[in-house]
Amino acid sequence: MDAVNETLRPALLFADVVVIGAGQAGLSAAYHLQRRGFVPAGTNSGPASAAVTGADAPLTYVVLDAEDGPGGAWRHRWKSLLMATVNGISDLPGIPQPEVDPEEASSSFLSRYFAGYEARLGLAVERPVKVRSVNREDNNPAGRLRVATSRGDWSVRAVINATGTWTRPFWPIYPGQTSFRGRQLHVADYVSAEEFRGQHVIVGGGGISAVGLLDEISKDTSTTWFTRREPLWRDAPFDRQAGHDAVALVEERVRQGLPPQSVVAVTGLIRTPALRAAAARGVLQRHPMFTGIEPGGVRLADGSFLSADVILWATGFRAELEHLAPLHLRGPGGGIAMDGTRVAAEPRVHLVGYGPSLSTIGANRAGRAAVAGIVQLLAGPG
Repeated sequence: MDAVNETLRPALLFADVVVIGAGQAGLSAAYHLQRRGFVPAGTNSGPASAAVTGADAPLTYVVLDAEDGPGGAWRHRWKSLLMATVNGISDLPGIPQPEVDPEEASSSFLSRYFAGYEARLGLAVERPVKVRSVNREDNNPAGRLRVATSRGDWSVRAVINATGTWTRPFWPIYPGQTSFRGRQLHVADYVSAEEFRGQHVIVGGGGISAVGLLDEISKDTSTTWFTRREPLWRDAPFDRQAGHDAVALVEERVRQGLPPQSVVAVTGLIRTPALRAAAARGVLQRHPMFTGIEPGGVRLADGSFLSADVILWATGFRAELEHLAPLHLRGPGGGIAMDGTRVAAEPRVHLVGYGPSLSTIGANRAGRAAVAGIVQLLAGPG
């Protein structure tokens, strides 16, 4: 938005629902809001709730996205992650993916797909908008929430949070870490294996990213793989029942208010043809996690030393929820107790793309469920 239009925005904007984030989960939520009759919130209007403007007034929504363009976290995936190698991506609701070129980078394909989806449906997405905080406007449990952003504040009746995890890479801490003379990076910063050519690369982590990048990097240079626990490999088919069981285990954790595990932590690693080939090359020989980091490498569990030039942390991500901190949603268990997508202690807030809905299939279902819950909430008792 240009400076002239920015000056025309009122000090406080109003909508019934704000969706934070325009990745898979956020777009799914926007789709289902639109199907339920919600219309884009006007940037120069007052409160749009039926209680203010009459029973026949349409409910309104807006999607606030921090990215410069469509695609969510897929905009930042490494270029070597092709559609042929990426894990299955579910269609967004209502519009299937266009024909896929298996050799195209997932970042470009999915960004283009998301952009076309937004345009074709006319979704109310504003960007770039950084949400700074969400607060209660008063002590009324049925009152409004204040969403403070980089482009003004919104007063809303409900929030669907779909900020995902990509912006919060998890870095473990090890003794001597700051003394390392080589390069340390997280998978969020990875570009390509070519930049490591001629260097010995340590990969730490036991998930899909770790084994996928081990396969890729080992074709250009030498690698060593470390994990805290023995990797869990899955040889049985990952069918619908297996997926249901895995999601159920993650749901039970968040229902209890515990920090969610990834679905992958429950399902295990699937031996794809590429990973079987990597194993045959000796790439997937796992070592117990090193005990410390030294200037020239790492100290192993058995006391020996391994020289290294690069440490690549494939240690996952955490949910990006800092802007919700003023609501004090976390419980004694360190997580947020959930009832489906709804925060148990705050029914005006739904989390999608969180815990069991972090997968693309789960994100679509969560968007629909969150909207159904919010429609019921806004309709009031009875």
